[in-house]
Amino acid sequence: MSAAKKMYMLHHGLLLPTETHSTDSLKFAHDFRFKDDDVVAVTYPKSGTIWMQEILPLVLNGGDLTPIHTIPNWDRVPWLEESRLASVVDQLVSPRALVSHFPYNLMPPSFSTSKAKVIYVMRNPKDLVVSSYYFHQMAEFLEDPGTFDEFVDKFLEGRVLFGKWTDHMKSWMNAELGDRIMYITYEDMLQDLPAAVRRISNFLGRNHSEEVIQKIAEHCSFKAMKTNTMSNFSLVPKIYMDNDKSHFFRKGIAGDWKNHFNSEQLARFTSVIQKELEGESFSLPWNMD
Repeated sequence: MSAAKKMYMLHHGLLLPTETHSTDSLKFAHDFRFKDDDVVAVTYPKSGTIWMQEILPLVLNGGDLTPIHTIPNWDRVPWLEESRLASVVDQLVSPRALVSHFPYNLMPPSFSTSKAKVIYVMRNPKDLVVSSYYFHQMAEFLEDPGTFDEFVDKFLEGRVLFGKWTDHMKSWMNAELGDRIMYITYEDMLQDLPAAVRRISNFLGRNHSEEVIQKIAEHCSFKAMKTNTMSNFSLVPKIYMDNDKSHFFRKGIAGDWKNHFNSEQLARFTSVIQKELEGESFSLPWNMD
């Protein structure tokens, strides 16, 4: 347990990696002053965060590729709760873009009183757990995930980074933010990226031309991001992320869960998720069977 304790810290009952989070970073996040023109993409881990770090700067600046080719993604669109934010916050140009894995209840007080916008990106939890399983294998600062069967149990019980997926979903799906929040799925973005970029552009009041939308989509494709050193985490030393074990950009597809779940795991997974979302006013955009 001692190794696990060093790797993770508890914050309001949620496990966070100590490599990227600290008491200071969480206080900095709590005290963060949101501006009215800020935008934050919120995700449960492995749901499309890195994708949004690529899309948002391009939508906000009209398709200028400079930031995605010159600034590592963790600095161009930093995490609200991670230690890095304090170092780069003064270099962020308005309108600022951030990402966060926080559930709604952990957002800083200034968020509620601002007009800052949120894009909540969701992903089929069956694919998400597969992606997370491989990420735990290559991220040296995270616990070994054990077998896939063991990891599925951990996931369902919330003994993973940022707790239960269902709790995270419920917190944001029930956040009464009106026109300040937009919901989109990872699968929507995979299926028709230009349409997704157009939705994001309109939501942020940018209303870009079709030419700009296509340009942004082209440079935010899985293929383009996989070869962009500012986005593919190849700059991260091997002691933190070992690409020999599993590439950070692995497949970028939907439905890979079918290659990993057996029928018993699937039944268990579906049963737990459905039970935890019973009585909710929203329905999931994926078939959970």
